[in-house]
Amino acid sequence: MMLTQNNNQLMLEGEWTIGNTPIIEKSIAAIDWTKLDLSNAIEINGSALTSLDTSGAYWMGSIVKALKAKNGQANLTAFHGEFANLVNFISDKMNAFEPDALDDPKKDPFFVAVGKRTYLAKDQTYRFFDFIGQVAMVTFKNLAHPWSIRWKTMWSNVQTGGVQALFIIGLLNFLIGIVIAYQGGALLKQYGANIFVVELISISMLRELAPLMTAIIVAGRTGSAIAAQIGTMVVNEEVDALSTIGINPLDQLVVPKMLALIIALPFLTVFADVCSVFGGMVLANTYLDVSFSTFVERIPQVMTVDTLLVGLAKTPLFAIIISLTGCYQGFRVSGGADSVGQQTTISVVQSIFLVIICDAIFSIITRNVPI
Repeated sequence: MMLTQNNNQLMLEGEWTIGNTPIIEKSIAAIDWTKLDLSNAIEINGSALTSLDTSGAYWMGSIVKALKAKNGQANLTAFHGEFANLVNFISDKMNAFEPDALDDPKKDPFFVAVGKRTYLAKDQTYRFFDFIGQVAMVTFKNLAHPWSIRWKTMWSNVQTGGVQALFIIGLLNFLIGIVIAYQGGALLKQYGANIFVVELISISMLRELAPLMTAIIVAGRTGSAIAAQIGTMVVNEEVDALSTIGINPLDQLVVPKMLALIIALPFLTVFADVCSVFGGMVLANTYLDVSFSTFVERIPQVMTVDTLLVGLAKTPLFAIIISLTGCYQGFRVSGGADSVGQQTTISVVQSIFLVIICDAIFSIITRNVPI
């Protein structure tokens, strides 16, 4: 044992160093506090110590803190000169930092908490609109001088954010087309109205579901990648380095990503339209006895080009929302990897939320557009 208990005296023995931490812990745990007369000061004697480092001093300081928690007092005696200095230093630091005070923080009253959250939300909203304004200025400047656009970076983002997303977008929309056709077709089949599955699939998918699902997938895939990439650059101080050498980070990082997504998302939506309608065709052919030829021939009879255009018209707005939200949350990263993960998660949630809100508003605005 590294500690001997004798009446109101605790005798420290041997080497109190980091290598003996398990033994020291067991020795401290074996202290019988009931045998100590806490009405008098407890003597902690260091005359038998042969070695002491900061780890050992920390554990000795924990004994002092335990005594204070029990309303007792400690008296450090017989420590060698260098040991005494180290013990006093560690004890002072432990007194300056009281983790027990942080275990049960005092909660704000309800209305105070609501006020703080409201103020924080207002502040974040102002910052976001300020960010949008800065990006708009840089974007218009680049569009006025096309040679200043980072074309290579932009096409690289089209590749990663658009082309590489084709498979997952095509597969999910194909499955959604099957599900919609199956769920709606089961009811239509009861009334012998199997043929109306064409209207169900073509109108619902092309006008609403395919653009919305594509935007949600892109928000989760590309939006999170944007936030994580910029956030990592912020942590590594690469963004500060760009500013130091005279390059506007918005010009280098935000505008190419936004323009790339504005270009890619409409094409991804068209691809999603085709895949979802094809999924509905497969289900209609196997479950509702509506042949491929009949399905294809009926599509132009039941819908107009306006239906397709309404779905495509909202995709540039979705692209702007996803790219700006991802970039904004990436720039808000501070600290280390934990912050990158936090802001990436926030960017995905906010992007999907804003995309759905935008889609709802757009649906109300275009309600009079003929199907």
